[in-house]
Amino acid sequence: MSEIILMSDARVAAVPVEECGEALVDVRGSLRVDDRKHKDSHGAEALLRQGVLDRLLRAEALLPQGLRLLFVEGYRPPALQRSYFEKYADELRADHPDWPADGIRTAASRYVSPPEIAPHSAGAAVDLTLAHADGRELDLGTPMNASPEQSDGACYTAAAHISDEARANRAVLGAALSAAGLINYPTEWCSQSSSCVQA
Repeated sequence: MSEIILMSDARVAAVPVEECGEALVDVRGSLRVDDRKHKDSHGAEALLRQGVLDRLLRAEALLPQGLRLLFVEGYRPPALQRSYFEKYADELRADHPDWPADGIRTAASRYVSPPEIAPHSAGAAVDLTLAHADGRELDLGTPMNASPEQSDGACYTAAAHISDEARANRAVLGAALSAAGLINYPTEWCSQSSSCVQA
């Protein structure tokens, strides 16, 4: 497996971030949206940059007949992103009290982007999965958004210890999303961000 560059890496933080001017748009009505996230968030999680939505629609058109994308979460307000990151870092700190602060930050960034560089907070990242046309999710090897600890590392896109069916489904999802210009975060099979939107 090639080196995984985590979101906490200094090379990621060194990439200049600029507002691209694309509107945040509501994906409901364009994609099947799962309601497992933020039922009280007034729909913020259903927002994405227009360019990301366009790429998702292209990706969905590339899927085999009878399959659809199931959109789970897009935009995260910065305070929510910080809350996610800090909660996970606190869990790691409790489980590994001997780890230094930078080790906790690095480990936390396997699963949640540090808030200051998080593409979700720009509407430029999406968590999603594959489903049949009737909404039944396909097996992708772990529950949606499983952490490395919860999944024993099976959440990593290239995890070796998943079923052949899950591996094949990940390949279908990854091929369609890559062809549409999206990039997978390799520690989460379900997380994609735009390679073209700067936010």
